[in-house]
Amino acid sequence: MKERALAIRRQFDGDLAAASGPAARSEVRLRYLGRRAGLVTALLKDLRAVPAAERAAAGSAINDLKAHVESALADAEARFAGTGAPTPAGVDATLPGLVWRPGTLHPITQVRELVEEIFLEMGYALGAGPEVETDAYNFGALNFPPDHPARDTQDTFFVEGNDLLLRTHTSPVQIHTLEDSHPPIKMAAIGRVFRRDSDLTHSPVFHQVEGLVVGPAITFAHLKGTLEHFCGRVFERAVVVRLRPSYFPFVEPGAEYDISCIFCSGSGCRPCKGSGFIEMGGAGMVHPAVFEQVNRRLGETRYDPENLSGFAFGLGIERIAMLKHGIDDIRLFYENDLRFLSQFPA
Repeated sequence: MKERALAIRRQFDGDLAAASGPAARSEVRLRYLGRRAGLVTALLKDLRAVPAAERAAAGSAINDLKAHVESALADAEARFAGTGAPTPAGVDATLPGLVWRPGTLHPITQVRELVEEIFLEMGYALGAGPEVETDAYNFGALNFPPDHPARDTQDTFFVEGNDLLLRTHTSPVQIHTLEDSHPPIKMAAIGRVFRRDSDLTHSPVFHQVEGLVVGPAITFAHLKGTLEHFCGRVFERAVVVRLRPSYFPFVEPGAEYDISCIFCSGSGCRPCKGSGFIEMGGAGMVHPAVFEQVNRRLGETRYDPENLSGFAFGLGIERIAMLKHGIDDIRLFYENDLRFLSQFPA
């Protein structure tokens, strides 16, 4: 028994010297002092089989081994307590540790996902189209006249000559959808658009959402009801929609729509400039000329303006995010400042 105790002591000393961290030292403690399979514990259990004449000496040897193991482990823990690995030169171990903050979705992405969810709830399909468009899809098929100011290089990013360009709105997706589908249609398109514009409330690159509904007997009342429901869901409150006559080449009649101020509930404040309403975007009934353009491109009368009608509306995703969070500078969304972005946990 004494020889076994000495052998276990030598083995323990080697294992403890090789233990380079808290986890390794914990394994050594379990290996030798564990209640079920510890080597020292096993010696104590085997003591009952030692002849009575030798039991006292064997017990003393085992107790000495156990005391040595416990003392050596305690010394090791005290020696390495609070230090872990040796501190590299130039590192102040007294400074507070770094806080790793969890990531979150960008505020524009959060609003985009909310808008997608609302449209899906209303039974819309989500559509998409290329960001590099032809003049025909971006302007021609949407009834823009050849001399319309939007076609000017001061407003539009042209890629190659005057035919390819970075789309200035998501409305070309309407044409792609009309060409690829059959009525009735309920489609929403969300994506990046590009314009030569940059100030506190405008960016050369921003995100727009477009809604399109085409079918028999679609009226302006359907458009207003859709806008009230959509804006109410976006801002999580009941809103009043106000329509003001306006001109857009691809709708007739056309309108700009406002909602009752979400900050003062219509009583008048600085964000709504005392009017009680906040401008949101443009809308209107699909122009018959758009249907005729699509029919001409398809070579068939798929959309008969006499039997079908539709409405379309659009607005900026950044516009929604700025209003929801009280932000007055659109450029903050694109500067990648973590102090700003961390304020919008998902």
